[in-house]
Amino acid sequence: MNHKIIRRDITGNKIISFITVLFIAAAAMLLSLAGILVIHLFGSIDSLMKDAKTPHFMQMHAGDIDIEELERFAQANENAEDFQVLEFLNVNNEKIRLGENSLTASVQDNGFSVQSSRFDFLLDETNKPVQPKDGELFVPVSYNRDGTAKVGDKAVVDGKTFVVAGFVRDSQMNSTLASSKRFLVSAGDYERMRASGSVEYLIEFRLKDLSDLSHFEAAYSASELPANGPTLTWPLFRMISAVSDGIMIAVILLVSVLVIFISLLCIRFTLLAKIEDDYREIGVMKAIGIRVSDIRSIYLSVYAVLAAVGCGAGFLLSLVFSGPLQESIRVNLGESGKDTLSLLAGIVGILLLFFFILFCINRILKKFHRISAVQAIRQGAEQEKVYGTKKCKLSKNRWLSTNLFLGVKDILARKRLYITILLVIILSCFIMVVPQNLYHTISDSSFITYLGVGRCNLRMDIQQTDKIEEKAVNVGEYLEQDTTVETYAVFVTEIFSLEQKDGTTEHIKVELGNHGVFPLQYAQGKMPSSADELALSVLYAKELGKEVGDEITLLTDEGEKHLTVCGIYSDITNGGKTAKAAFTPGTQEAARSTVCVNLREPDLLSEKISEYGDTFPYAKVSGIETYVSQTFGQTLRSVKTASVGAAFVAVAVTLLVILLFIKLLISKDRYSIAVLKSMGYTDSDISMQYVWRSAAVMLLGILLGTILAGTLGERMAGAAISSLGAAAFQFTVNPLSAFVLSPAILIFAALTATITGTAKAGNVCISQSIKE
Repeated sequence: MNHKIIRRDITGNKIISFITVLFIAAAAMLLSLAGILVIHLFGSIDSLMKDAKTPHFMQMHAGDIDIEELERFAQANENAEDFQVLEFLNVNNEKIRLGENSLTASVQDNGFSVQSSRFDFLLDETNKPVQPKDGELFVPVSYNRDGTAKVGDKAVVDGKTFVVAGFVRDSQMNSTLASSKRFLVSAGDYERMRASGSVEYLIEFRLKDLSDLSHFEAAYSASELPANGPTLTWPLFRMISAVSDGIMIAVILLVSVLVIFISLLCIRFTLLAKIEDDYREIGVMKAIGIRVSDIRSIYLSVYAVLAAVGCGAGFLLSLVFSGPLQESIRVNLGESGKDTLSLLAGIVGILLLFFFILFCINRILKKFHRISAVQAIRQGAEQEKVYGTKKCKLSKNRWLSTNLFLGVKDILARKRLYITILLVIILSCFIMVVPQNLYHTISDSSFITYLGVGRCNLRMDIQQTDKIEEKAVNVGEYLEQDTTVETYAVFVTEIFSLEQKDGTTEHIKVELGNHGVFPLQYAQGKMPSSADELALSVLYAKELGKEVGDEITLLTDEGEKHLTVCGIYSDITNGGKTAKAAFTPGTQEAARSTVCVNLREPDLLSEKISEYGDTFPYAKVSGIETYVSQTFGQTLRSVKTASVGAAFVAVAVTLLVILLFIKLLISKDRYSIAVLKSMGYTDSDISMQYVWRSAAVMLLGILLGTILAGTLGERMAGAAISSLGAAAFQFTVNPLSAFVLSPAILIFAALTATITGTAKAGNVCISQSIKE
């Protein structure tokens, strides 16, 4: 019996049933997809780091080292399981050519290494350590992804010729967020290349207990061992590997949650409309003694079938789309080996959604307890409350057209009915705008302020060379004489010892210079402007437990230097742990230098990059937009993919929801339509009234959705970005996209659905509808 009722109910409302299934399928697909991708992403990261035996602690160092001193430290530290020092041969980018492509414009520090014999292996496409032969060059996988190189290309490095034999996965430097890239050559080729660049050392440790990493890091710093370079750890390697695809997955998960909410709103609306249509039948069933639980089970069974079909279809679709979306993970990180677990995660997500839908439907069906059998049989429908329109009379209307007036009046009279569609439009707008804003923010040149560098036209990096401070002064003198330069600033980074509360010390890299020329984004406080002030990055301030106004003591060549923390700023470079001050540099050798430049005529950028590159061969010169696009290229591609997908979902949701809403509304308004037709209103008049209703709700929904995207959406994006060390996050909005194109597309979709849905709105039998 139940099977016949379910089949009759579904086939009798084909369009509504189909749209309901579509919404459930979309929500299920996105939720399952997010679960599958999360398992594959972190499974691939874990597999790569396990196969590569990624170091738990690594200190990069440019300069002389004492291997015996490092070995004594490793032997004395109880937590050190293994230790090694690898060489990284830095070669100027203009000396490297892969096929037809020169790396002159690359913002990466490209270097050459030999395969490690103990840990920190560079892996091939099957995650096996690569053993190159003489004449073979294995290239970082990122250069394969962006089309810079392919297998079989001839590579030339400082006049020496190689053949690109394959690509390597680097568990530390795979991501474009890592500023260095390692090429792999044979030991013989490496010795022949040694004179082509400068050697930087990778001092690496594997620990017995990873949970004790912070104590090990503090012990290394306190031992005054080599530290002229970034300090990197296992958690940072893992986070950097996850960022690009992780942001895409986060956007998919956000959209899936919002689509689930939209689906529940639509199910609630269709279910209430169905109950209203069956009001008299429900009254009859209650009158003849059928239990409420039995009546509820009939309706629950119908939606259980729709939910089951939708969830099943969504799961199958997630399997189809997961393949292409996993390609980026596979190329970069390899196979996860978690196929079964990822399927299980998708199935669990589907089941949770299925039971959550049934739970919500069951709560809505409790309405049956409040239905009076006598009232239902007598009136045939629940009496709708109409309020707030006593003063809105057509006879007093002087400014609006009749159809517009009647459409707006209906919205005001039935606010609770239209609030559902308003919420859907707000969420659709949110889904469409937030990923777009995130993409435009990361791709905008102002995003450089979250990298610890002020907004400028170009930057020059001087590192992995000798006499850095002297060379930085030479650059500054040259720029001072260059009439095309509007403003410039020279920053020099020196390494100091920082005194801790417990009496121990650790190294801290402080960037010195005039920070007012190119200001950063400060989460708290202000930039350092006097010699007794120091600003800390967000992650460093958190690690040191410092707030604005706290005192900090640096140990310099001239003795103790007491400084006040004046500000906390965003920075996601150097592991997110940096500091800035304005006092005069000391006598010790600088670790690196950064020069920022603004040109009077930005059109000269390409010319100046070439000029400065030739004049200062020891400096890496790059335009800021190029720097951002190369550093965040992989992240940008992932966010763009998610943005396009979210926009498609938003348009589809708007189109289907409005169509569903209009169909149910027309069914609900049969009596009102019949009355209007009896008074002489044409089919086009009735259709236009519904168009005005949709347009009014759409405009309000888009306005509120855009505001919500710019406030709540910005906070949500900021929470994700802050995990990298960025704070005070603000969207950089593209006005044309956010305020013109997106609303126009949504309005077009809504009007298309409204016109389609009202095409036969006037096809009612006047006498029969009024009689009912």
